[in-house]
Amino acid sequence: MRKNKVIFSTQAYKYLLDEVCELGSFQKGEIEFRLFPDGERYQRIMTAVSGKNVVLLGGTISDSDTMEMYDLAYAFIKYGAKSICLVIPYFGYSTMERAVKSGEVVTAKSRAVMLSSLPRTSLGNEFVFFDLHSEGIPYYFEGQVLINHIYCKPIITKVSLELASPGFVMACTDAGRAKWVESLANAMGVNAAFVFKRRISGTATEVTSISADVKGRDVVIYDDMVRTGGSLINAAFAYKEAGAQKIITITTHGLFSDDAITKIQESGIIEKVITTNSHPNSLHLDENLVRVESIGPLIVKQLNEL
Repeated sequence: MRKNKVIFSTQAYKYLLDEVCELGSFQKGEIEFRLFPDGERYQRIMTAVSGKNVVLLGGTISDSDTMEMYDLAYAFIKYGAKSICLVIPYFGYSTMERAVKSGEVVTAKSRAVMLSSLPRTSLGNEFVFFDLHSEGIPYYFEGQVLINHIYCKPIITKVSLELASPGFVMACTDAGRAKWVESLANAMGVNAAFVFKRRISGTATEVTSISADVKGRDVVIYDDMVRTGGSLINAAFAYKEAGAQKIITITTHGLFSDDAITKIQESGIIEKVITTNSHPNSLHLDENLVRVESIGPLIVKQLNEL
């Protein structure tokens, strides 16, 4: 275990910095931050990092946040950090992780290459991710960086067993996450299910069938990321029409863009939404519908193992 850890965060992830430092008894790093009139950032590292193992919490939730994280990491290294570990709760370029049409830019790869370009510390550079949308993303990183992909299975299984009735079905919105949901179901000793979908236009799909019997059972729908909630709502209706009782959904990365929470609420089909706090959008949600579980303990556990 590397000692003398000092932990910093980007501005958007201060909420996790406070929790992680409290849970893990780590030294909290201070950064002076302000914006110039033209929007350029001023950042000054107020806590000495020379000869220390530095951890930086920061998600790539926007290009600006990504560059804020990169600039800080670069500065930590130049000011003598012995090691650098970037903890990225949400990797925001997962949608463009491969090119489908000729000429498409694979943003996930270009951002991985950019982060890989950070100068190497004497003890090396590490990255920690949580429930990446694609298993292939870690292979985009270059050089000698060490990648740690953490699965949030402990959170998902705990909540599922707590909220769903015995004999519930672990489900997903489509076949793309079937293997991961099957793994979760096997760990809990329950059945898994997923829906088959047919694309009817460039923006719409319809459910054609369900892979398992859900009649009379609670259904827990897991999706690693919820954006607009459209696929989630469609799948929930399909499970309900197939006879499911209570429907709960769990996601690791609750983005809830385009007024997704209102849409989920108005659908009247999903009883509870559980998300982790991997994305800052999780901080201000309707507590009657949404329950937020912290990934703080998982971060602390991983940092204690480094």
